[in-house]
Amino acid sequence: MKQYARLTWPLFLELIRLPAKLASLLPFLFGVSYAALSGPLNWGNTLVYLVGQMSIAVFVTGFNNVQDFYKAKDVEYRRTQNIIGRAHLNPRHILALMGAFLTVACLAGLVLVWRTNLSLLVIGGAGIFVAIFYTFGPVPLSRMPCGELLAGLCEGFGTIFIAYFVNQVHPPARLMLSWSQFSGHLDLAVTLRLLVVALPIVILDGTVMFADNICDLDQDVKNQRFTLPYYLTKVQALRIYPWLPVAAFLALVVGVAAGLLPWPLVLTLLTGPIVARNTRGFLAKQSKAATFGLAIHTLLLVAAAEVGLLWVSLWLRSGVIFGNLID
Repeated sequence: MKQYARLTWPLFLELIRLPAKLASLLPFLFGVSYAALSGPLNWGNTLVYLVGQMSIAVFVTGFNNVQDFYKAKDVEYRRTQNIIGRAHLNPRHILALMGAFLTVACLAGLVLVWRTNLSLLVIGGAGIFVAIFYTFGPVPLSRMPCGELLAGLCEGFGTIFIAYFVNQVHPPARLMLSWSQFSGHLDLAVTLRLLVVALPIVILDGTVMFADNICDLDQDVKNQRFTLPYYLTKVQALRIYPWLPVAAFLALVVGVAAGLLPWPLVLTLLTGPIVARNTRGFLAKQSKAATFGLAIHTLLLVAAAEVGLLWVSLWLRSGVIFGNLID
């Protein structure tokens, strides 16, 4: 019988890629912070969603590692690079553990559906579908050139939309179902506004996946994963890469200029020199170990700046309101 290693805390944190979990937390914080601009927060819903969001984020990374281990065509990758094989972990035990995280996420989602509206069942269900079938099934989504788009829309826009949704007395999407009728409502104005304000994070979230796929290009081809950089070619992908942070900053400027974001958020542009340095570092060398973290650092830096400046805006607004009350 094959002997497996014990899953220690350091191995667990490596399995779930702990730094990448911050990339899931910050869109949540942005959505909650943006919701706070429109009124009081529902802290009960917010905490339940935090548990669900982080549980699904842990599930996705761990489940993907198991699926990549099982589906690997390159024996050397399975044995020395995938953490399941390299650390001699039991893939069935890891799969069961990830199933527990998925169960927690689903239960949290059902609680939020009960506390808000049935439409959240459809929205959350779509996100869980992507989370599972990203690496599972005969034709996983990760083996197609749509990973960047899915990462940006699901982890970026989806997280922000739901964080805003659960804090609204009248959510932007509503679904009514009874024995005699079925009706649905989507506030397009609010949805489009959220898409615009979320766009910088959406773009940078997709950029992280793009950087990941660029670094893994040679290995992905051996494992028959044909991602976007494969179709673009590495040369063309590296030509596109530096323009993605530029697009994120332009989207931020548009959001502020249109009055959809508070004016202090324009100060996020001050992170530009660091973002440019990170971009140059990745363009100089595309390595999972050495430079991939620069793409994550750019996302975390810009998203953290936006979240911090949203709370500065809230503080300034509360000061104005308090001053008016005194007058």
